Amino acid sequence: MLPWGHLAFGYVCYSGLVRWFSRRRPDGYGFAFVALGTQLPDLVDKPLAWTVDLLPSGRSLAHSAFTATLASTAVWTVCRRRGRPDLGAAFAVGYASHLVGDGYRALLAGRYAALSSFGWPFLPPPRFDHGGGIVDHFRGLSFTPTFAFDLVLVVLAVVVWVVDGAPGWSAVGERLARLVDRTRERESAIR
Repeated sequence: MLPWGHLAFGYVCYSGLVRWFSRRRPDGYGFAFVALGTQLPDLVDKPLAWTVDLLPSGRSLAHSAFTATLASTAVWTVCRRRGRPDLGAAFAVGYASHLVGDGYRALLAGRYAALSSFGWPFLPPPRFDHGGGIVDHFRGLSFTPTFAFDLVLVVLAVVVWVVDGAPGWSAVGERLARLVDRTRERESAIR
């Protein structure tokens, strides 16, 4: 999956779980934590494997079930101490959805060796052709069935997000308004 597909899949899963277990809508903080969880594995593994060659694969350290468990437990513990264990759960759902999103095609196709990243470092990570780095990876994108599926997920996630009341949007709007106000004040002071 591509970053937007991971985010969309993670948010749809998270929204469904929040509604199922708490009978409420996700809030903006939950959205932020699920978003972080959906992106973290690639933000760690891709640069460290593709750019600086510290990891053996773009799916190794942060794509491991062991790392996912440790990271999710650590985030949940910190969030619980701050009175928001639900945010730790949001992060864990996002992280887990990333791993599912990366593995479902190999699982359905019976290519179980491609799932070895989940057992890293005890299993060797699968090799992925990265085409020279992250920028080259995105330059090489083409409209494939997988790409189309990611787009369908994005549309579904946007619909779910709007139905949920667009959590996080008001905070972004408030920050943008403050930024515009500060910019106007600075321009006025200069004149």
